[in-house]
Amino acid sequence: MSIVSARDYVQSLPKYITLCERNYLRLLRLLPEEVKGEQKTIRIAGNEYRLEITHCAKYTTDVEIAQSHSLIKDLPLWGMHVRLYHDARVAEVVYPNYHQRVKPSYGYPNPDMHQKDEKYQVNAFLGDWLTACVENGRSNFHWEVNNDLV
Repeated sequence: MSIVSARDYVQSLPKYITLCERNYLRLLRLLPEEVKGEQKTIRIAGNEYRLEITHCAKYTTDVEIAQSHSLIKDLPLWGMHVRLYHDARVAEVVYPNYHQRVKPSYGYPNPDMHQKDEKYQVNAFLGDWLTACVENGRSNFHWEVNNDLV
C-alpha cells in the first residue's frame, strides 16, 4: 500500500531574487523622477498605462502601474503596486489589483483558486510587461559605465 503525501510548494529563492533584481533594473528604465506624485504614461500596442510614484522613503519607493486605456472595451483594466527596495536592488509586486497582499505560496486547491506559485507568477508577469516596454522603445534610459547597476 502506498501513501501519497501532499507536499507544500517551496519557492526557489535564488530564482525569485534574480527575477526581482531584473525587474528592479527594468523598472528603473521606465520610472519618472523619484518624486512622490510624479507620473509617466506609456503607450504600447494601442493600450495606455500610467506609472505613478505613490510613496518615497530612504530605502523604498512604491509605484502604481495602472492601465488607463485599452482597445478592448470588454476586458477590465489591470494594475498593480510595486515596491522597489533600493538597498537590496529588487522590485516586488506588493499586490495586484484583484486582491490584497500576495502570499509566498498557496495550498492547492484553495477557495480563491490561486496558483501554488502565484507570487512568482505575478512578478514574472511584471518582468514580461517591463521587458515589452523596454524592448519596444518606451524608455529613455542611458546606461553609464559606473552607475553600479550592472
